[in-house]
Amino acid sequence: MGAIPTQRETLPLASEASGASDVCAPERAQVRATLSGSSLAPGSARALVRAALDEWAARGLPGTAHLTDLLADDVTLVVSELVTNAVVHAGTDIGLVCRLEEPTGAVVVEVSDQHPSRAPRDGAAEPPYETPEYGRGLRLVATLAEAWGVTYRRGTKTVWARLPAEPDEDPQAYDPERAPAFALGVAEILAPEPHRGDRDRDWLGRGALSFLAEASDLLAGQLDEDLVAALTGQLIVPRLADWCAVWLEDEATGRGGWGDAAGAGPRLARVWHGSENVIEELRRALEKDPPRPPDAIRSGPVPFPWPGVAPGGSVARGSRGAHGTALAYRLVAGGRPLGTLVIGRAGLARFPDEVTGLVEDLSRRVALAIGAARQYARQATISAVLQRGLLPGAVAEIPGVRSALVYEPCDKGGPSGDFYDLFPAGDGRWCFAVGDVQGKGPEAAVVIGLARPWLRLLAREGYRVADVLDRLNQLLLDDATEAADAAARALVGPAGPGDGPQTRFLSLLYGELAPFDGGVRCTLASAGHPLPLLLDPDGAVRTVARPQTLLGVVEDETYTSDTFELRPGDSLLCVTDGVTERRCGPRQFDDGDGLATAFAGCAGLDAELIAERIRRLVHEFGGRPPEDDLALLVLQAD
Repeated sequence: MGAIPTQRETLPLASEASGASDVCAPERAQVRATLSGSSLAPGSARALVRAALDEWAARGLPGTAHLTDLLADDVTLVVSELVTNAVVHAGTDIGLVCRLEEPTGAVVVEVSDQHPSRAPRDGAAEPPYETPEYGRGLRLVATLAEAWGVTYRRGTKTVWARLPAEPDEDPQAYDPERAPAFALGVAEILAPEPHRGDRDRDWLGRGALSFLAEASDLLAGQLDEDLVAALTGQLIVPRLADWCAVWLEDEATGRGGWGDAAGAGPRLARVWHGSENVIEELRRALEKDPPRPPDAIRSGPVPFPWPGVAPGGSVARGSRGAHGTALAYRLVAGGRPLGTLVIGRAGLARFPDEVTGLVEDLSRRVALAIGAARQYARQATISAVLQRGLLPGAVAEIPGVRSALVYEPCDKGGPSGDFYDLFPAGDGRWCFAVGDVQGKGPEAAVVIGLARPWLRLLAREGYRVADVLDRLNQLLLDDATEAADAAARALVGPAGPGDGPQTRFLSLLYGELAPFDGGVRCTLASAGHPLPLLLDPDGAVRTVARPQTLLGVVEDETYTSDTFELRPGDSLLCVTDGVTERRCGPRQFDDGDGLATAFAGCAGLDAELIAERIRRLVHEFGGRPPEDDLALLVLQAD
């Protein structure tokens, strides 16, 4: 074989061939890319390499005459395994090179990372339940590649593999059993057709590994446990079994007593059969006899009784007879049982060992996906409850003042860092607040949960605007940091070495409104917040507050307030930095007084139309949806 070069020349993709100065240079089949060291890298690498191989073949580049579908499958699988190992064991950015050798048609793959002190994984077994999903190791690469090796350079480790071209053969004589049917979709590409006897073993030695890799990608992106169960059925039936069922246990209530009369039992989340017209009958039969696994938590297969016979024969029978074999796999993740997967195949005395091993591997991935979906659901529920408690149930109506509000959290399922309030304070006064806490999530929610009630309490006790900010600043320095860190520890675990309490900053625009004959007196103060803007009926815009320090930063800070009058037709605009700092490339919405210009164009509009126009302009400013929470409040004197 040819030697693997230690220095790689930089060659463009065929679609990126150089211009007129290189018209005499032949195009060469090579692709290179840099991938982030995340869980998305293996899937991205597979897609990139597959697209490159297809493009080279379509262009007829030198060497592609030897490029078969089987070789493309092997290359894709090797790339997936090498990139997976780099993600798991290095965690740095990953360099990928794939090139086709012109004379021989062999494909060379190189995967580099910036963690040379770690040798590539050798395929040793991993703990089955409490670890992330890993690749299958270099044993697979060694099986598929003609040669492979590791090259160490300063700061870089490169694992390479050379896959030889298939020998020339008559295309009409090509064995279709060795290549997947690409038109059937990701899972069907990599799975066998059902019950092919000896051909199953050939597929299980090659395509099964790709099937598991693709199944992992498919399951990992799901955030609903019932959808995970549905996908599991489609992955298994009819490729590996005639039918399957997924039972789920309720961790919160302890449901899943497995025969305990006091328990409600597991929930039959999904039943799938190769023949859809028997699914409901099969479900009824399985619901009568749920699985009863042994006390020991293990994911390996155990025999499961064949579903009972209904009038007309077995509901699970196939074309080969009325009875067959069924196996149950415990779904376990993190040492916790989450449910049971049951598969059945008619006309067999026992499942082949290769199939039972493959389904066991798949069941572990299913369990991990269900565990992740449940964790997401728990966090989403907590976030929704927190969000509801952080915002006022209703916005107060103020005599002589129209109000309009826009509130759009960036994360629809989690607590926002922005908040607002508009409430009566007694003695003919109404108070309003628009704030933004440093960060998001539970820690920000705790700070808001302290700040908003304190604002209401201090206002109703008669404290002036500046005094309210003085006391709230001290509260944040004393109590909010401790409470927010406690919330963080409760959700993500204890702090690590050197991770002490972090100060939680709060930017706040707080004001007081006092209506009188002919207008509204407004007293307000801004603590590190975008300054409020006042628009008069003629279209003139000016700021009506002075910039001051964020709350929760400087102890014993003294805040001041400004007072002005809202005359009929005057409008006050209060926003968070999700408005002013909305980005479009290097520009921000408020660059060059962009917000004031937009506000001036709202002269003559009522409060609701002003709020909607500013919101629309903010959204249209960037090509993508906003990446920050957005809140704005418009107050307009009648």
